[in-house]
Amino acid sequence: MIDLKTIFKSFSNKKIIVIGDVMIDTYIKGKVNRISPEAPVPVVKFESKENRLGGAGNVALNIKALGAKPFICSIVGNDENATLLNKLINQNHLSDEGLIKVDDRTTTVKTRIIGNNQQLIRIDQEDVTLISSQMAYNLIETVKDIALKEKVDAIIFQDYNKGVLVAEVIEKLTKFANSNSIPVVVDPKKDNFLTYKNVTLFKPNLNELKEGLDIDFDYDNSNKSDLLNAIEVLKEKINPKYVFVTLSEHGVFINDETDNFFIPAHLRNITDVSGAGDTVISVATLCLTSGLKPNLIAEISNLAGGLVCEKVGVVSIDKEQLMQEVLKL
Repeated sequence: MIDLKTIFKSFSNKKIIVIGDVMIDTYIKGKVNRISPEAPVPVVKFESKENRLGGAGNVALNIKALGAKPFICSIVGNDENATLLNKLINQNHLSDEGLIKVDDRTTTVKTRIIGNNQQLIRIDQEDVTLISSQMAYNLIETVKDIALKEKVDAIIFQDYNKGVLVAEVIEKLTKFANSNSIPVVVDPKKDNFLTYKNVTLFKPNLNELKEGLDIDFDYDNSNKSDLLNAIEVLKEKINPKYVFVTLSEHGVFINDETDNFFIPAHLRNITDVSGAGDTVISVATLCLTSGLKPNLIAEISNLAGGLVCEKVGVVSIDKEQLMQEVLKL
C-alpha cells in the first residue's frame, strides 16, 4: 500500500529545473460603464494592476507550492521588464541564478485588460526569434552547473514557442540528463514537437498531439483507436518512456511499458482553465521523481488540473487541498 501522505511530504526534498520561456502576466482591471466617443470601444475605468510570473515561471510557482525547490533557467532581455521579472522571482522566494539577460532580446510580457471581470484585449510584448548559438551554449552550461551542484531530481522543458527552447538546447540537455540519470519531463509546443527524443515523460494536450504529428481525428471515450494509433506513431518518432496526454473534458491518458490507462475527468465547476497545464506538469514531475507508477501519476495530476480550473486566473495548486482530495479518492 502506497503511503500518499509520505509521498506528498517527500516533495519537500525535491529540486527541479524548469527550462523554457519565462514571462510576466500583467492584469489591468477596471469597470466598464460606457463606450468611447473616439472609437467604438469600451472605456475601462482603472481599478488595479497586478504583475505575476507566467510561462515557465508559473510552473516554478507550482513546483514551489508543492513544497519542492525550483530553478528557473531561461534567456530574457536586459530591459526594464527583466528587472520587474527579477523582482517577481525574488518576491516569490525563487532562485534567479538560472536567468540569463541579453541585450538584443525582449522580456515577454502579456498584458490583459479586464473590464467587469471579462478579458477585453491582450497586448503581447515579445521577441520570438530563436536564441543564438552563443545564448544556447550559455543556457546549456548554466543548466548543467545547477543540475550537478544542486543534484536536481528532474528537468522540465516548458515550451511556449517563444524561441528559448531551440533544438541545440533540447538535444544537448536531454543527452546530459540521460547520462546523469536525471528524468526529463516535457510540456511541448508544435515547433519543437519531434525534437524531444528519448525523454522520460512527454505531456502534450490533445490538440498539441494532433498538430505535432500533423494528423486530425475526433476523440471521444467510445472511440479510442485513433488516439492509440497516434500514440504509437509518436513513440516510434521520439521514443519517450511515458506518454501523458491531457484530453480536456475527457480526462487524461497515460501509458507505461505494457498498458494504456484512460482516466476520466472529475466533475468540476470549471471557472478558468488558464494555467491548468502548468499545474499538471508540475504535479506529474514530482510524482514521477517520487517513484509513483504512471497510472497514479496521471490520477493525481488530473485531479490537480481540475482543482485549479475552479479558480479565476492563473493560480498555483494548493498542496494541502490536493492531498485531501487524493486521500478521499
